[in-house]
Order: sequence, then C-alpha cells, then structure tokens
Amino acid sequence: MQTVLYQFLIEIPQAAAIWSALLLLALALLAALVARPERESPSDAEPVPDPAAEEAARLADLRRYADEVAVAAAGAAQTARRRREQWLRAQDEVDRAWQAYDEAETAARRLAGAAVLPAPRTPRTPAEYATRERWLHHAAMGAHWRGELSARQLADVLAHRNGWDPRRHPAEQEIVLARVVRDVRRAGYRTAAEREQRAWRDAELAAEAARALAVEAYAAAAALRPGPAPVRRTESTTQALAPVAAGAAPARPARWRPARVG
Repeated sequence: MQTVLYQFLIEIPQAAAIWSALLLLALALLAALVARPERESPSDAEPVPDPAAEEAARLADLRRYADEVAVAAAGAAQTARRRREQWLRAQDEVDRAWQAYDEAETAARRLAGAAVLPAPRTPRTPAEYATRERWLHHAAMGAHWRGELSARQLADVLAHRNGWDPRRHPAEQEIVLARVVRDVRRAGYRTAAEREQRAWRDAELAAEAARALAVEAYAAAAALRPGPAPVRRTESTTQALAPVAAGAAPARPARWRPARVG
C-alpha cells in the first residue's frame, strides 16, 4: 500500500504539469486566432472600380438620352408645324367669315334704309298671296343653298314659323331675310374667330414645347462633345385674348402670329 500511495503522489504533479502545459498551449492558440484578422476569400473581395469602364457606361447613357431627346424634339417640331398650318387655315376661315358678314351687314343696312318707303300696293287676292308665298320659298331656298340659312331656319320658312308670314309683300320679306342672313353670318364669324383663337393657343403651346425640347436636345448633344458648351435659354410668352361681346357688332379680327420653331 505504501508503494502504491508513493507512486500516486509522485505521478500527480507530473499529470498536473502536463495538463497545465496543454492548457497554456490551447490558450496561446486561441489568442493567436483572435488576434490575427480573418483573411477574405478572393470571391468576397470588392471589385476594384475601372475608371475607363465607368466613363464608357456614362457616355453610353448620355448618348442614349441624347438620341431619345432628339427624337422627341423632331416629333415636337413636326407637331408645331402641323398646329401652325391648322392656325393658318383657321385664320383664312375667319377672313372669309368676316367678308361674308360684312357683305350681309351692308345689304341689311341698305335694305333697312329702303324700309322707310311705303310698300307697293298690290291687289290682295289669292293669286297675289300665292305669288308672295312662292317668292318667299324661292328666296329662302336660294339662301339655304348659298349657306346663308340653316336647315332648321329653312324649315321654319317653309312652315311659316318664327315670324315668317308669306302674306307680306316681297319687299318686306326681303328685308327680314337680309336681317336673318346678317345674324347667321355674324354667328358664323364669331364661331370662326373662337376656332382661330383656340388654334392660335395650340400653335403657341406646340411651338413653346418644340423650343424647349430643342434646347434640351442641344444640351444633351453638347454633353457628348468635349469641352463646355453654353446652353441657350428661352422664355415663354403669353397673351390674353378677349372674347367677342355678345350682342355687339364684332370688330375686325386681330392677327396672332405664333412663334416659329427654331
């Protein structure tokens, strides 16, 4: 028993020394692993930026944008030309409507001056009234074919409605017909003037949009060229339009000139 106890007491310090050495070695390895930074794998590393590739991508984006803006500017210029042509046609219609109204106004004024004279005396017989009715129908049909009376007004004449009395003398009927034609021409002129104003506004807006896109296309194209390039700036102009007062004699139409593109 003493020999076994003696060996046990001798081997305990040796085992403790071995375990202590192993523990110190483990602590040293752990400290080395903690202190050393982890190496990144080649796949996890961020790619190094390539200035040439970035510049090529930027130029490609600029070129694509410049092409898109150029196409849009060309389409806007075409729209502006089409709107200007529409405005010019509307202006021609206003000129024709004004001329027709002026002629109708002159005729109505001339007949109004003759209205102060007494109507010729004719025998009031059924044949005379039939002749007056035929004259009224013939005059109304001619005015309708010339575009001076609408289909509804012609129907009123033929049905003897709205003040159309076939028993009146043809001189009186001519005065009434001239006044109605004058009113129709005046309404047609006002309608044409309103269409011209709308066409002018559309042409002005289209021209302004075309100018803005042209400036943008110029700036985009200049960005592709080496060296700085100045960018032109334009300011839009607006004009107030006064409608024709209802019930008053219309004035001669004003001329609106939309700005040309470019």
